[in-house]
Amino acid sequence: MNFLNKLERKVGRFAIPGLMKYVILCYVAGYIFQFINPQILGFLTLEPYMIFHYSQVWRLVSWVLIPPQTGIIFAIIMMFFYYQLGMNLERTWGAFRFNVYIFGGMIFTVIGALILYFVMGQNVLMGGLFSTYYINLSIFLAFAVCYPNMQVMLYFVIPIKMKWLALVYAALAAYSAVNSGWAGRVAIIASLLNFLIFFLSTRNYKAYSPHEYKRKRDFKRQVHQAKTNPRTGGVSKHKCAVCGRTEIDHPDLEFRFCSKCDGNYEYCQDHLFTHEHVKHK
Repeated sequence: MNFLNKLERKVGRFAIPGLMKYVILCYVAGYIFQFINPQILGFLTLEPYMIFHYSQVWRLVSWVLIPPQTGIIFAIIMMFFYYQLGMNLERTWGAFRFNVYIFGGMIFTVIGALILYFVMGQNVLMGGLFSTYYINLSIFLAFAVCYPNMQVMLYFVIPIKMKWLALVYAALAAYSAVNSGWAGRVAIIASLLNFLIFFLSTRNYKAYSPHEYKRKRDFKRQVHQAKTNPRTGGVSKHKCAVCGRTEIDHPDLEFRFCSKCDGNYEYCQDHLFTHEHVKHK
């Protein structure tokens, strides 16, 4: 986190706001190419062999135009769904961190392809292994970690929490990695490496210490003794220390404690990563 904070102060102004909409536009362009002439996509895949032997350097970037393979209806639903996930992540983390996450996944994917090229042989075509599928999966997993209890409608019918869907998709990715050859494993790991690094490096283990557990337990006990909200008639258990919103006023919001602040401070999803930490001198 310290490294990201320093990096953001230096180059944060170059972050692309609303990056997810440009990712979706790349998918739209890919679907258009596929509709006009599916063979066009063959010139866009991430093929190190074609890059080094035929100087097709655009393949280092153009592979992000290749959209997930699905029908037109599900493609529209998929793009809308991931647009919502990406924009919410950007509002949660800030534009700079979301940029680092997305571009980091793309860079790791390219590095993984280059490693396979040099290890497995220079005449091996591997463009089909590297796609945007696992980039999308990394976005989904990141959102599920940030908002594990948020519900989505599976098949538009079954309400299910994000954390359970994430476990299913993670298990499927692990199953694919185990049953694939080394090329497939490298492709999967490289594409999801941004998720692993980002959350392992920013995970706050202090939140699970006995002191933090006791502090949160005492705070929750105090909250249960709070006065009744005069406007709603309900007891508010969560309240953002910045905007004052509660789970009663806004039931769709997620609330979390900040263990970096001195004292019992809880924030909503819009201010959890953007508030100024309270420090008592």
